[in-house]
Formats: sequence, C-alpha cells, structure tokens
Amino acid sequence: MPTQSFTLDDLKRILLESAGADESIDLDGDILDTDFEELSYESLAILETCGRIERDYGISLDDGVVTEAKTPRALLEIVNAQLAESAQAA
Repeated sequence: MPTQSFTLDDLKRILLESAGADESIDLDGDILDTDFEELSYESLAILETCGRIERDYGISLDDGVVTEAKTPRALLEIVNAQLAESAQAA
C-alpha cells in the first residue's frame, strides 16, 4: 500500500477552510519556515487544523503537536511521519 503524503497545498487548504486567513498574509509565498503566529494562526487555529487533518486522513496526532509544530514545515513532517506509521501498520 503506497504511503499517502500530506503536502503544503493540503495544509494551506485545511488552514483556510478551518481557520480562515488574515488578508494581509500571502499563503502562496514561501511560508514553510514561517512561524504560524507570524501567519496569524494561533494555537486554537492549529488545534482545529490538526483535528481536521485527523478526520480527513484517518490518523491520530499527539496533543503536543500544537506546541511542537511552530511552522508549516514542522507540521508537515509530523503529519507525514504519522501517515507513514499508519501505512506500515495497515
């Protein structure tokens, strides 16, 4: 079974659908290493985003993800690691 991957485009879509976006922030720019707070996403928005990722991708993320994942790159790495673990367990 091939491992499903979670991309930056997937993350941006879920962020926009779950928490919206500050009109002054360009999510199409180079945001991989930009802190979520600089992108106007606080911990509650990231928590909502993580819940949506869990539902959409059928995985369970540790509660610490909200505090660990300070940037989109960090969240992508955590989600993709969990997807890989789930694929191996299947």
